[in-house]
Amino acid sequence: MHKFFDDKDFFSTFFRLWMPIASQQLIFALLNFVSTMMVGQLGETSVAAFSLANQIIFLLQLFMFGIGSGAAIFVAQFWGKRDVPNIRRVLGISLIIGLAGAGIFSIIALVFPAQTLAIYSSDPAVIALGSDFLRIVGLGYLAVPITNSFTVALRSTGNVRAPVVLSIISWSLCAVMNYALIFGQFGMPALGIHGSAIASTIARGLECVSLVAFAYLTHSVAAARPRELLAFDRPFILSVIKTMLPVVVNEILWSTGISLYSLIYGRIGTESVAAVSIAASVENLAFVPFIAVANSAAIMIGNRIGADEEHKAMTYAKQFLTMNLVISTLLGAIIFFSADLILRFYQIDAITHEYARNVLTIMAFALIIKASNMLIIVGVLRAGGDSRVSALIDVSPLWLVGLPAAALGAFVFGWPVYWVYLLTITDEACKLTLALWRMISKRWINNLAQQHPVTEP
Repeated sequence: MHKFFDDKDFFSTFFRLWMPIASQQLIFALLNFVSTMMVGQLGETSVAAFSLANQIIFLLQLFMFGIGSGAAIFVAQFWGKRDVPNIRRVLGISLIIGLAGAGIFSIIALVFPAQTLAIYSSDPAVIALGSDFLRIVGLGYLAVPITNSFTVALRSTGNVRAPVVLSIISWSLCAVMNYALIFGQFGMPALGIHGSAIASTIARGLECVSLVAFAYLTHSVAAARPRELLAFDRPFILSVIKTMLPVVVNEILWSTGISLYSLIYGRIGTESVAAVSIAASVENLAFVPFIAVANSAAIMIGNRIGADEEHKAMTYAKQFLTMNLVISTLLGAIIFFSADLILRFYQIDAITHEYARNVLTIMAFALIIKASNMLIIVGVLRAGGDSRVSALIDVSPLWLVGLPAAALGAFVFGWPVYWVYLLTITDEACKLTLALWRMISKRWINNLAQQHPVTEP
């Protein structure tokens, strides 16, 4: 343990990466928390509509997270060898795939909103409100892959502050606009959840434009000319897609499975959806440090593997896991003891309050399991290029254990939403067992940078 804290190089690099990433994630989580709390003043129907409509952007963001994670594997390892041309080729591939996927999600949100939401809920009021919300936010979906791709390129090459600052500015403005447009403040009309949709769409566009402008004005690694973005040949793109595709498929299957959990909650009742949505906004806040730790781990471990320091990569993985265990234990305790205080901020009935309190209790104890899974799968296994095995570990327990258990609890046994939520933790427990086994085996370490020689500009 003494040696662990004496590793000054590890901690100096970690905090340089972790602080900006954590700040960015905190802004996102706070916005989601505050937005849910604002919408919560409008009642259970608005909360349910807001939550279910946001399932579409949730799916898109996780699709982009898959592309970003796959791209980051290569960018981090190429940066270990300072291979800028290959980094720009990866950026081009990421943009092409991301924009194609975002286009499909935009069509769903703009053309088929009611049909999509009818999958999750049978409440006509929820579907009507959510459909209007989707038609507005769908206009900003194409900005998501552009922002994501440039953020990954900048962050994985050590430029973590700029994306954070620009995100903070954009989404802080979004929070102000949310308040103004939901409740009709500062001379604005009171638009309810439609106001929240307008605010988030404007924020996404502003973040995208400002980030791309920064990348090119500062001549950063991401400032690629069109021909550099498209300079990849068939062997290169096949190599990238071979590693990226399992991560993307992983995120699609995982996010679809999580979305099916929402479908199950929605079929239990509107109060159940509202309760889980409120608890999820708290969990999003709690996950801020873990998302930052996982992303920092992916960059640091990927850099070490790219620099041919595989032993140090394994040492880093163990150090990150130790930190994660300590942080998750502390945050789990905070959630457990502050749950009733948090719920006072919501205008919800007694049933929804009881459901949300019980879900938060389960969430508090399960945090250590979920956080460990995120670190090992996203920050360790993927950083080592072990995308296919990590995808199987991440998705198989969800579809083979968690979803069947939750469906049985809800539709066969008729259990309340908090017991159904507890059943979803079974997949996380199975996943942790498999992920730890894979990490200890060291078979996740693959030097992808060695497969592509350094390219001269």
